[in-house]
Amino acid sequence: MRRRWLLLCVALLGWTLVLGQRGAEPERRDAEVQEEPDGEVSTGSGSKPEGACPEQCSCAADGVVDCAGVDLTEFPQDLPESTRQLSLQNNQITEVTVEDLSGLLQLETLNLQNNRLTTQLEDEGFEVLEQLGYLYLANNKLTAAPKHLPPALVSADFAANQLTKIFPYTFGQKPALSVYLHNNKLTDAGLPEGMFNGSDNLEVLIMSSNFLRLVPRGLPSALYRLHMKNNKLEKIPAGAFENLSQLRELYLQNNFLSSDGMDNTTFHLTSLEYLDLSNNNLTDVPSGLPRSLVILHLEKNSINRIPADALTPIRNLQYLLLHNNRLRARTIDRDAFRGLKRLHTLHMYNNLLERVPRGLPRRAKTLMILHNMISEISRDDLINLHTLTELNLSYNRLTSAKLHREAFRKLRLLETMDLSGNKLQALPMGLPKSLQVLKVKDNQIEAVPEGALAGMAKLREFYLSNNQLKINSFYQGAWQELSSLTTLDLSSNLLSHVPADLPESLEFIHLQHNRISSIPPTAFLTTPNIKGIFLR
Repeated sequence: MRRRWLLLCVALLGWTLVLGQRGAEPERRDAEVQEEPDGEVSTGSGSKPEGACPEQCSCAADGVVDCAGVDLTEFPQDLPESTRQLSLQNNQITEVTVEDLSGLLQLETLNLQNNRLTTQLEDEGFEVLEQLGYLYLANNKLTAAPKHLPPALVSADFAANQLTKIFPYTFGQKPALSVYLHNNKLTDAGLPEGMFNGSDNLEVLIMSSNFLRLVPRGLPSALYRLHMKNNKLEKIPAGAFENLSQLRELYLQNNFLSSDGMDNTTFHLTSLEYLDLSNNNLTDVPSGLPRSLVILHLEKNSINRIPADALTPIRNLQYLLLHNNRLRARTIDRDAFRGLKRLHTLHMYNNLLERVPRGLPRRAKTLMILHNMISEISRDDLINLHTLTELNLSYNRLTSAKLHREAFRKLRLLETMDLSGNKLQALPMGLPKSLQVLKVKDNQIEAVPEGALAGMAKLREFYLSNNQLKINSFYQGAWQELSSLTTLDLSSNLLSHVPADLPESLEFIHLQHNRISSIPPTAFLTTPNIKGIFLR
């Protein structure tokens, strides 16, 4: 018994000594090593840990740091040195210093768009970012671009600032680059000579919405997209686009270009596919346009004629937009569209056409000649348009007497026709049986003649609003001809009650603004698929 007591005392004494040693140990360990909540271990030496992340940001292991839209007023500190992508957009940052960037040597993408940067950015700050490929500074208040940007830069976005000055090495000496400078205050004087020297692979240059009167000189031959819209260009000097053999898209709309301000060598661009010259002061179609063009915008000018040889060399042309000009049918040569076998979309609305022009492109699918002064369509005006699927003749001066009943006989593929806003007294006869959408609203239609809807089993939408239609205006069985009809608009007419024998397929019917005073229970018995009845 005594021996057991001695052993117990020894054991208790040993346990007390152990506890005493452990009680002193935490103080020593706390001075040397601390364990962070996320399991990271940091020393107590005071140096910035690699895993640090500013409180308002999120930091991923792959070097992506997101501080977007958190109301920062200053550039964040204590960013990880391994940061590759830094998102600071949509904040209120007013300044970026050399010190802010000096520790981010691995940075590849810097997004500072939509902040309040007003001071000139310190050049040295960007020079140290040798890996920087993408720089986004749009929507700030910068008045001058940095004098030097790193040569690794691939994309530089300075749009929507107040820039008036660019320097030679801002965008020069960059092997591969796209530049966005639209919506600034740049003038010709603010651009240096040789602005892109050494940047031979510049592919995209956006300089729209500035105050430029001239196209910048010495553009690299690799350029494939050039935006110069919304400037003050009055002419394009000879050689302005020289050597741009790769240029595919050229935007020159909303300037002050005149036909005298360019010659037949201006557009010798062998790869050009898209050219926008809309909303200028052109009176003629420019000469010497490349045959590679696919889309040509000439709308909103003062073009008053199209000679025989102006467009015919453009063999690849598919879209031709000539609306809002001063064209008359007699000033369009009958051979103006000859040989344009790929041209499928032609817009000539809002001109002065008094009739359908002769010699329209034979492969056209869409023809828009609305808002003209066309008063007659003869038997053969549309005879060669076999592939047409959409025809818009709305808001002209057509009357039933001057619309030949066989005018549409060759339009066997036509799906959509709009004859709204004319002076038709009756629904035309001889409408294509292929029609799916027919609009004849805003006319003076009083009658749908016997057989006018015969064979139109494909018609899905029929718009007859704002005419003079009464219940007896429709021949017996007219609605039953339209076995696929889903939408019928008879609003703003003179109907006294709901038409009888509506097609079973009908889903929506518009009857508002008529003289209907009551609706019997049997009114829609023939339309089990009805979804919407609009009465007011």
